[in-house]
This record gives sequence, structure tokens and C-alpha cells, in this order.
Amino acid sequence: MRLTCLSLAWCLAVSPALALDTSTAVSPPVDETGTLAEAPYRIAIPADWNGELVVLAHGFEPVGVPRATPWPADPATPIFTSARYAVAQSGYATQGWAVRDAIADSERLRAHFVQRHGYPKKTWMVGFSMGGGIAIASLEQQAAYYDGALSLCGANLPGDVLANDLFTSLVAFDALFPPREGAHRLSDPAAPMLDQGAVMDRVDADLPRDPAAAQRLAAKLEVSVESLPGTVGLHYLVIRDLMTRGGGMPVDNRLVRYTGFGDDDAFNRRVPRYVGDVAAMDYVAAAPALSARPQKPLVLQYNADDPTINPRFRPVYVQRAQGAAVAPLTLPDVPGGHCRFSEDQVRDAFRVLTEWVETGKRPNG
Repeated sequence: MRLTCLSLAWCLAVSPALALDTSTAVSPPVDETGTLAEAPYRIAIPADWNGELVVLAHGFEPVGVPRATPWPADPATPIFTSARYAVAQSGYATQGWAVRDAIADSERLRAHFVQRHGYPKKTWMVGFSMGGGIAIASLEQQAAYYDGALSLCGANLPGDVLANDLFTSLVAFDALFPPREGAHRLSDPAAPMLDQGAVMDRVDADLPRDPAAAQRLAAKLEVSVESLPGTVGLHYLVIRDLMTRGGGMPVDNRLVRYTGFGDDDAFNRRVPRYVGDVAAMDYVAAAPALSARPQKPLVLQYNADDPTINPRFRPVYVQRAQGAAVAPLTLPDVPGGHCRFSEDQVRDAFRVLTEWVETGKRPNG
């Protein structure tokens, strides 16, 4: 199940002046699969293609999850193909927090599409969850190739901001629920790697030791107590993957003062402290690197009851983008949990984006 890079400019991309006529460049319908630089991909072009392309970015896929071959169509694909758009989607060369790979893989696939099927009349980037941040980074870094982007339930945070926030979950759990004899701290980079199920079992078993502490942790993370095992488990997976990718400790919390956990002085005395690795922190800062200066229309939408992309995450990008030449637009939250959008809700959000581009008028929030 799909749960929710520095730009790579490819010389294979052709300029609009040399673009193929999309009315004759393909023999639709097309259902193309393959691999580009170890990243599986799928391209779908409907028989009545309107000449426009949607590059679709999927979300977080835990390392080790079996992959289907060929790469399957994302469940959102029919939403766009039924509206006559072509859809190109990369599976990314790696699993986990594959943001940097995903940006490069998606750009490689877009360039491949152009070479095989002609230069689209318009190109859109749409991402879900982790893919939402990928969509924003792609729009920022490759603005020349995209007309606009839609981020749904997106992890729309610069990599270093996200890593520090996720790591807070781990050190807070360790401070509130010290490991039993023989166990390791979840935040300890030297501890043996656990799978997500083992982390969730650990959290689920420890929470009853101190119900009041569990409530404080849940309130701070903006989730229910029942959601804590899944939330901490996901944060653990992402942090561990960043440690692997960055080659070291991606967070330095020696000088961080944590607040909001009750007696802050007592809490901070119990928090485990770690020295960050400079190279790893540099890697994380670019996973993704978001300037918050989009040059093309960008629409964001979230789920009201999302325990993964919770309320404190949602305004960060837009706040940082104040003063941008093209200010992003956040649509009202949709009821439901993480990425629980209906097909009509996705269509409506995408329509806001396309009408913005077509009319040149930014919609009212």
C-alpha cells in the first residue's frame, strides 16, 4: 500500500519551439510501462487526449514493501484520464523518504514523455502526501516545464523543518516513557533498526504506563492517543531512512528547548541529546529544499482530520511564501483522515488550478 532531490535538468527535454504536434505525435490510447534509471514508471494516454499532461507523484512507500511489476496505475489515474489528460507517474528508484530521487525521477519521466509523445500543450504536477512536497519542489525547481501544481494532503515542509519535527516525537516518547530494561531508545541512532510494526507494538505497550503522559504527547503531536503508535511508528521510519540516506544523524538537538509537555524544565532534563552530522543535516535540508517562492500557480488542500499532516504543518509553506510573486492558494480542508479525498474533491481542486492558469486570475481563498 502506498502511504503517502535536487533538480536534475535533462538535455532530452525539447523546447516548445521544437515541440511535436500532439495531435499526430501519438497513436492513442497508450498504456506504457518501463524503467528509467531504475525507477519504474507508467504512462497512460486516453484515446481522446486533450494534449495536456499530468505528472503524478505518489506518497511515502516503506522500505521493503514488495513492488508490483509492471508499476501499477495510481488510484487517482482515472480521475485525470477520464477528463482526457495524459498521466505519467514514476515509482521512484528507491523506497522510503525518496524525495530527492522522486524529483529527479519525475523530471526524467517528464522528459521521456516529451521525447516519445511530443511536448504537451500544458503540463501539471499533482502529488499526494510526500508527493505533495515533491510536486511543490518540482514546480519551484523546474518552473519552465510546468504550468501549475496541486499538492493534496502534502508534506509541504522543507526537509530540515520536517526532520526536526519528526525527531521531536521520538525524543519526547523516550523522555516520557524511558525504555524498559533491555530495550533501546527510539531516538538513538546507534540502536538496532526496528520495523514499523515493532515500533507500534512498543508504543502501544508503553502508553498505559502513564496515561497522563500519553495525553500530553498526543496533544503536543495533535493526534489522538489511539493514533500515537501509528504516528510515532511513521516518524521513526522516516528519521531512520534519513539517517541512512544522509549517512549520519540528521538532527542536532543539543540546544533545543522543548515546550508544551507539562513541566518543561523537568521534561528537558529527561530528553536525550544528540550531536548532528553536518553532511546528514545538509542532505536533509535538500529533501526537499523548498524556497517558498513558486513562480507558477500552486494550489494546496488538506484533510481536516489528518493525523499525519496535522494542523501545525499546514500553514508553514504558505506563511513562508508571503511576498512570493505568485502566492500559493490553500483551499478549505476536506473532512476525513490522511489523503481521504473523493474523486470529485480531487477534480474540484484540480479544476481550481487549471482555471487559475487559463483565466490568469487567482481564485479567492
